[in-house]
Amino acid sequence: MSPLPLGQFVRLLREKAGFSLRELARALDISPPFLSDVELGRRYPSEDTLEGLSKILKVSVQELKSHDHRDCLADLKVLIEGNPSLGFAFRAAVEELKQGKLTAEEFERRVRGRSTSRRREST
Repeated sequence: MSPLPLGQFVRLLREKAGFSLRELARALDISPPFLSDVELGRRYPSEDTLEGLSKILKVSVQELKSHDHRDCLADLKVLIEGNPSLGFAFRAAVEELKQGKLTAEEFERRVRGRSTSRRREST
């Protein structure tokens, strides 16, 4: 299973810990709308806020950062901008994902070079 984006992971941890959004925002000394935006993936917390989240939700800062995919997206954008063939392949895969013809797990296997047909042949 793919890791959750940072905001969804924070919400899951918050709910497991039994905090309302307002309670957690108050404990972090941030506004509830800001925390809501973090959970919805519209904004990202500062290092200080990540440290506060880590202490309150009892998870390491590194674990929280492992759910922040912004660097991956920036890297992908640079690769696609520099290679039209890669851009075309990615657009085709996105269309398959949108149409339900491809799952995220299948896409991951493709990217990693482990197609289901190849695995079947090797067994």
